[in-house]
Amino acid sequence: MAVTPVALPPGVLSVHALPSDHHDGPWDHILTPAGIKDRLLNHALLTLLHGPALATMAGLPHGLIILSGPPGTGKTTLARGLAQTAARAVAPRGATTYVEIDPHAFPSELLGESQRNISLLMTDTIPELAARRPHTIVLVDEVESFAVRRSSASFGTNPVDVHRATDALLAGIDAVAADSPRVLFLATTNFVDAVDEAFLSRADLTVQLSLPDSTTIAQIIRHSLLELSVLWPAIGSLADDDGLHAKVATACAGWDGRRVRKSVLSALALRQEVTRDPNRLTADDLLGAVEHMAPDGPQ
Repeated sequence: MAVTPVALPPGVLSVHALPSDHHDGPWDHILTPAGIKDRLLNHALLTLLHGPALATMAGLPHGLIILSGPPGTGKTTLARGLAQTAARAVAPRGATTYVEIDPHAFPSELLGESQRNISLLMTDTIPELAARRPHTIVLVDEVESFAVRRSSASFGTNPVDVHRATDALLAGIDAVAADSPRVLFLATTNFVDAVDEAFLSRADLTVQLSLPDSTTIAQIIRHSLLELSVLWPAIGSLADDDGLHAKVATACAGWDGRRVRKSVLSALALRQEVTRDPNRLTADDLLGAVEHMAPDGPQ
């Protein structure tokens, strides 16, 4: 007998209870400059542990962390990993409701519709979800489509409605911070200049993620090879070759982390001999894959 899935509220992509073992992994897989993860986790815990006490302050914290940076820098993966890691840290005090929002579900060509939808989300849906468990974390990916910069709003939609929708979001953030102070918002954006200034000013922490430098790229290569060596042990020798990692990193200069990891996958498909038996992967395969993926590489 087929099971009918439970309908989610409008604009909500998913709802989970954390911590959960199947959410482990992202926090460790994303490589960041020293101190970034500690700052993120500490700010998250500040809201989840002490939100009610901090809400009595004149300068009301908003429980909002913004991760910005170019595509492929791991913002969404890092945010998801932060949610799981923070939930584990506060688990002795109770579970965490983790919610992912689809910002693209809210823009509308109908005058006033975006405003109503966002108001419903912020005043009804999120407070209702927050009432289920002691802690709540809400991820809003690509928030630039959700908190449109009103000073330059002319994206082919009704600019008046854009203003009203962003106004509704700001009012909602303020209301949630006051009434549900253990709700943490994690927002990501590829285009921070497109995000409304008033929304940015409400962030308790904004972290700018950059494209990885050569040292970080070498670490990504090593990490990817170590993962493969669990499946195909002969790759372990490549995972231990720091000189190779540095050489590949130089060839990948300017790439984002996602593309660097894809280059390792591409190396497995460069020669059918390797595709059939990845234990046959060589340093030349890795370098060849990078060459083929380069914008001016072989077609």
